[in-house]
Amino acid sequence: MTSSGQARDGRGATSSGRARVPEPVEGPTAASVLLPGFDGTSLPDWVAVRLRKGLAGVCLFGGNISSRAQLRALTAEIRAANPDAVIAIDEEGGDVTRLDYHEGSPYPGAAILGRIDDLDLTWAVGRAVGDDLASVGATLGFAPVGDINSDADNPVIGVRSFGSGAEHVARHVGAWTQGLQSASVAACAKHFPGHGDTGTDSHRDLPVVDLTLDELRRRDLRPFAEAVSAGIRAVMTSHILLPRIDPHDAATFSSTILGGILRDELGFEGVIVSDALDMAGSSGSTGIPEAAVRALAAGCDLLCLGTDSTPRQLDEIERALDEAMSSDRLDRARIVDAAQRVQALVEWSSRAPITTAPPFELDPARTARSFDVAPSVARSSRIWPVLLHTEANAAIGTVPWGPFAGVDAWTAAQVVEEGDILLPPADGSQLWLVGRDIHRHAWVRQVVDRARALYPDAIVVDMGWPDDARRYADIATFGASRHAGSALRGLEVGR
Repeated sequence: MTSSGQARDGRGATSSGRARVPEPVEGPTAASVLLPGFDGTSLPDWVAVRLRKGLAGVCLFGGNISSRAQLRALTAEIRAANPDAVIAIDEEGGDVTRLDYHEGSPYPGAAILGRIDDLDLTWAVGRAVGDDLASVGATLGFAPVGDINSDADNPVIGVRSFGSGAEHVARHVGAWTQGLQSASVAACAKHFPGHGDTGTDSHRDLPVVDLTLDELRRRDLRPFAEAVSAGIRAVMTSHILLPRIDPHDAATFSSTILGGILRDELGFEGVIVSDALDMAGSSGSTGIPEAAVRALAAGCDLLCLGTDSTPRQLDEIERALDEAMSSDRLDRARIVDAAQRVQALVEWSSRAPITTAPPFELDPARTARSFDVAPSVARSSRIWPVLLHTEANAAIGTVPWGPFAGVDAWTAAQVVEEGDILLPPADGSQLWLVGRDIHRHAWVRQVVDRARALYPDAIVVDMGWPDDARRYADIATFGASRHAGSALRGLEVGR
């Protein structure tokens, strides 16, 4: 741990704390606002060439990471090509993890932290995640989630949210932001102006949120206002349509929402990052190059392009931006302003003082006490754990989860997928059915209904966000990280 005011190694800074400059270019270009992903665990030549010519940075995902040592080598390659590159990682700590993509996160996710409701703990988890990001050379973390999960059927937010109450979520967003940024890593609140009140996943379609501006102010904007007050350096947009506020453009493409609300009303001066432009809710009908033009024109400063970008794709995006400037669809001053905001974020990250923090520790038993456990639950001495396998949402990916992640994990007695027949428990063991967002999947509900009829002592564990009535959750953990799984394995109930 470094002391206050000392620059971290690997940040591309001189001993005076000032960042080196990349290969000279004639002012900001289209590349100055682009944040692509790429395939593989080493830096492709085509990305290195663009970084040397002023590409804003890169966003790293689970497929780019095989180990912490490999990741440090990768970020060193990136910084060698452009010392001022933004290195972003979508690390929420909890169900959405890239740093621990192959073993599951060691931290409780946002919903569990919200249920424990200890702001010092939320700050500490944010700081621990910040230390992890800083240790591998990242400068921007795409967290915290500022969405209020007001719809239990939400397919993409759920346990990534701190809860369903505006003030409650706002307090934890503020604490997480301050914790993360105390490690000199920029935080990014998402997904503005709020993706919680929808049953549609913007990775697959364009959600519509039928709220007035006053309704938005009373609820969904509160966590983002708190993040701004906490000094957050970046805010990520959402690909959602709010027709009562802007009937034509989704938030990512709406100057009314980004300029009028986020900049003017909330007073945010930092970097506005688009959610990934490869998502269907963004570019499904226009293509990514046109989406890039519209997002930048609306007020986005840094365009997240998604995973596995290609050189041809970046050529097309840069060409579209250049043509938009030539045809006066896009004012060149907009790119200059965006690039300056991105550069200010990089400079903040390289110069921000880093204070010491105690090592993070959280007893899984404390996490277990936050679980919602039905009074009738009684645990047998012998468990027959069954994994109810459903497709994870695109934000989470294929991360090991719950009690099935980690070296001391449960070995599933059976993995049940749609169409499978549930096998009977052996040796009188108690059946534990473990899934995520069980109420949202008809075939999973049918499996649970049949199991309960056959085995009256069966326990149903939902490690996602359960239905409001808890019909399909004898135990609701509100998170499926490796840490939450450890807490579930150690849970003591009514033996």
